Amino acid sequence: MQASSFAPTDYSHLPDHPGVYKYFNEAEELIYVGKAKSLKKRVSSYFNKNTGVNLKTRRMVREIRRIEIVLVNSEFDALLLENNLIKKSHPKYNILLRDDKTYPYLLVTKENFPRIFQTRKMIPKKGTYFGPFASVKAMNNVLDLIRELFTIRTCKLDLSPYKIQEGQYKVCLEYHIGNCQGPCVGNQTEADYLKDLEQAKHILKGNLGIAKSYFKQKMQEAAENLEFEKAQKVKDKLDLLEKYQSKSLVANPTISNHDVCSIVMDEKNAYVNYMRVKNGALIVSKNVELKKKLDESEEELLLAALIQLQDQFHSDAEEVLVNIAIENPIEGLNLTQPKIGDRKKLVELSTKNALFYKKEKALLKGLNQDKKDRVIRQLQQDLSLPEIPDHIECFDNSNIQGTSPVASMVCFLNGKPAVKEYRHYHIKTVEGPNDFASMKEIVSRRYKRLMEENKPLPKLVVIDGGKGQLSSAVEALHELGIYGSMPIIGIAKRLEEIYFPGDSYPIHIDKKSESLRLLQRVRDEAHRFAITFHRKVRSKNAFGTQLTAIPGIGENTANKLLSHFKSVKKISEASLEELTAVVGASRAQNLMEWKEKNKGA
Repeated sequence: MQASSFAPTDYSHLPDHPGVYKYFNEAEELIYVGKAKSLKKRVSSYFNKNTGVNLKTRRMVREIRRIEIVLVNSEFDALLLENNLIKKSHPKYNILLRDDKTYPYLLVTKENFPRIFQTRKMIPKKGTYFGPFASVKAMNNVLDLIRELFTIRTCKLDLSPYKIQEGQYKVCLEYHIGNCQGPCVGNQTEADYLKDLEQAKHILKGNLGIAKSYFKQKMQEAAENLEFEKAQKVKDKLDLLEKYQSKSLVANPTISNHDVCSIVMDEKNAYVNYMRVKNGALIVSKNVELKKKLDESEEELLLAALIQLQDQFHSDAEEVLVNIAIENPIEGLNLTQPKIGDRKKLVELSTKNALFYKKEKALLKGLNQDKKDRVIRQLQQDLSLPEIPDHIECFDNSNIQGTSPVASMVCFLNGKPAVKEYRHYHIKTVEGPNDFASMKEIVSRRYKRLMEENKPLPKLVVIDGGKGQLSSAVEALHELGIYGSMPIIGIAKRLEEIYFPGDSYPIHIDKKSESLRLLQRVRDEAHRFAITFHRKVRSKNAFGTQLTAIPGIGENTANKLLSHFKSVKKISEASLEELTAVVGASRAQNLMEWKEKNKGA
C-alpha cells in the first residue's frame, strides 16, 4: 500500500475504490483519518457546499491543506487500517475511546516446564499471551481455577534437563502440599507436564468443553482400572470446572464464538458495552465512553468502538450481535441485530450494561459538579467574598535576569480551567527585570480590553506573588477606575499566605481546605502557563539571533521564517525550494550555505 498526496481542491480524480483518506493541516499535523467504500464520493462530500454538514465538520474542512489516500482491497480492510492509524496518531477530529488503562494478560512462558503468570507487559518472545482481561478479578478467577485443576509449577527455576539430572534442586513446600509434582527433581516428565498445560491453554482460550472431555476420559480410565480414589479426585476437578462454567453461562452453549456490542447515546457522548462469548460463556465485558467529534451517527460510533475493542481484546468472533439496525453493512464484518431467542437475550443484557454505564457516568458528573460548587462556595466563605467566585482569573510573570519577559493569565470557570480564555502577554513597556511594573502592565491591559469589549469582569482576581505584586495590580485597577468592582488577592508561595489590598497581615486558610487547594491549582496553572510560554519565546529569540547573523537575513526575515515553518527543526529540514518560496532565491541560498557549514555542529 502506498499513499498518494494532493491538495484539497484537487479531489475530482480520486478513484471510486475502497481506501483510507488522511487530512493534514498547515502545520502538517494529521487531523483526521477516515475510511470509505468509495474514496471519490466520500472525500468530495466534505467539500460539496450543498452538503448539509455541521459546524464542527466545516471547521475541520477549513483546516485541511493536504490530503493523502491509501487504496485497499475492501471496505473492511479500510476499517482496520483506519483503526491502526487512529491508534498511532490520535488525530484531533477522530473518535477516541476514553480508556487509558493497561489490561492484564496471562503469560504461558516459552521454557522447559512452562509457567503461567500474570503480566501487563507484552514481550512476544517470552511466550504466549492470553487476554487481555477486562478486570484483575476475572483473570485471577481463571488462574485460580487452573491451579486447582492442574499442577503447574510457580517457581522460577531453570529446569533444563542437565540441571535436573545433576540434582541441583530440592522440592519445595508447593510439592509437599500437592500443588506441584516435583519436575525439578525428576518426579514428573515434561511430556506428562505438557498434557496438563495443553488443557490449561484450552481453558484460557475459553474452550471449556475440551477440558471437560479430558477429565471425563481420565475419570473413566481410572474407574476401568479400579482406581476409584483417583477417579473421585478427577471427578472433583470435573465438578469444579462445571461449577465455574455454570457461573459464566449466559446463553445456550450453541452460541459458540460471538461478540456482542450495544450502544446508547445522549447529546454529546455515546456509551458502548462490548462482550465476548465463547461456548455460551461470557469471557469479556467492557464499557467505554466516546465523545462525538463531527456529529457522527449511531452506526458510525458503534462501528468505531467495535473495531477498536475487537483489536484490543484480540477477537476472532464469527459474528457480532448488535442492538441497532445497520443500514450500511460492511463486507467482511458480519453484523446482526437478532429479533428472537438467546441471541436477542444477549443483546438485551449488553444494552442493559450500556444503559447502566450511561447512568453511572451521569451520576458521577453530577457528583463532580456538586463538589466544584461546594469548593467555590467554601472559597467565598473563607475569603468573605460578596459573590460566589465562579469566575477566577490569575496572573503570573516569567523572566530570567530580565530576558524575554512575558506573563500569563489563566481563567477558571466554576472551579474548572477554561483553557480557551487563557492569555499570553509579551511585556512591552518595562525595561529590565521589574516584576512589579510588569504586573501592573498586564493587569491594566487585560481589564482595559474587557472594558472596551464590554465583557464581564471576574468575581475574583488572584496575583501570584506577595504584597509588592498585589500593590502594582491594585494601582492598575485604580487607574482604570474599576478598583472595588471585583475582589483581588495576592498569594505568596512560600507559606501560602493570602494578602488583601491594604492589609498588613496575611490570612491563612487551613492547609487541608479544598478552597486553598483550588487557589493553589489556579496559581500553579498560571505559573506553568507563563513558564511554558517563556521557554518558547527564549528558544525562538535564540534561534532568531542565529538567523540574523547570516548575511542577508534580518529580523523581519527571521520572523517570517519562524512564522511560516513554526519550529527550528522544520527550518533546518526545509529544502531550497521551500525556503525560496518564503524568502526568495538569494536569501534561501544563504540559508542553505549556512546550514551546510553548521552540519553536525
